[in-house]
Amino acid sequence: MHALHRQQVCSDDNRQLTKAKIELTQAGLLVPSPTEAAAHPKEFSMARDILEVGAFHSLKHKEVDSFDRYIGLLRVFYQDCHASLPPSKNEEALLGLSLLRLLSSNSISQFHTTLENLPPNLVANSPFLQHPVNLERWLMEGSYSKVWKARKEVPREEYIFFVDELMGTIRREIASCEEKAYDSLPLSDAATLLFFNDMESVSAFAAERGWQINPTTQTVHFTNKAEQAAKDAIPKKATITSNLQFAKELESIV
Repeated sequence: MHALHRQQVCSDDNRQLTKAKIELTQAGLLVPSPTEAAAHPKEFSMARDILEVGAFHSLKHKEVDSFDRYIGLLRVFYQDCHASLPPSKNEEALLGLSLLRLLSSNSISQFHTTLENLPPNLVANSPFLQHPVNLERWLMEGSYSKVWKARKEVPREEYIFFVDELMGTIRREIASCEEKAYDSLPLSDAATLLFFNDMESVSAFAAERGWQINPTTQTVHFTNKAEQAAKDAIPKKATITSNLQFAKELESIV
């Protein structure tokens, strides 16, 4: 019953936002020019506020495509009309979320291009922007444990959604290395390496990857015939390097 009520509320909100965007379009307020924004700052500020509500609403209901569309519209307000409108209290948070969105989808080149177009002083002093910047640096360093801990240090609740998406990407990369480097691992070690806090989560992940879990020995087995052929071709040095990296990550967690 509660789920049905939430769906109804979400549907009502979507209808209201769609109606608002139509009205903004009809009033010529959806895509402003700097001249128009300077001439009618109150009206265009209201339009910007509505689009910001829509962007946050999209993330609340995990509608990523909708979030992307709202961010696309807001960029005109933030970039072209920034000097013509009163400051927005949500601008930094949404710019940070847009960076995190790119990071979570592995769009690294676009991440850097977007970042370079932002004022350096704003990036350096905004916790909303420093959060994705730090995450990107830790990813490049392979410091996955820091990325995991960053989930508890988000500047806004909406950031958790994209951090979780990013952790999904990290887990898949780690899982791929595990499959190549090991025949099997204790289930508890696999859970630690994959940043899972409970056995149910790692078991569900193992099922998605086609891994076999021995319930008696509590061991997860990675090998199948296709994977074995690929694993045999891996140089020993690469395997050792991978093992050392995992060991360092494990130490950082413990």
